[in-house]
Amino acid sequence: MFTINHINNELPKSLQYIELEKSLIALLGEERQFLPNMANMASLLFFSLKNINWCGFYLMNLGELVLGPFQGKPACVRISVGKGVCGTSAQRLESLIVQDVDKFPGHIACDVDSRSEIVIPLMKNNELIGVLDIDSPMLACFNEDDRQGLERLVSILLECSDC
Repeated sequence: MFTINHINNELPKSLQYIELEKSLIALLGEERQFLPNMANMASLLFFSLKNINWCGFYLMNLGELVLGPFQGKPACVRISVGKGVCGTSAQRLESLIVQDVDKFPGHIACDVDSRSEIVIPLMKNNELIGVLDIDSPMLACFNEDDRQGLERLVSILLECSDC
């Protein structure tokens, strides 16, 4: 049985993400199913990252993002491509860091406590299959270390899963 190793939040973020990579690889193990792998990754991140109030996935389905596995308060079920931070990330096919969601045009407030957000697209065979969305109740919670670390974790998830 896998147990989540405590991530030392006093370490620089870049080193925290190296530890998270090791934990994610061990957590996924030989499992190839995408759904449980996403669920476990959302849980790992939710309970490991500091100052997080929501972490989860939205998956492309018939041209829109549909809620997938997550940790946190109930969330918006459907997001149109091009709308909000998730939809904008999906449209641009790029990671987005929003330091203050109140200043992001068209932000979708699923949880009014969220103040900053990071979204990482999930690309497989040059096709968008979804996004990883993480919210924080703190302003300016996310930085370039988070973007790079989360992009590596998403790559591990996609390499280790049949999707």
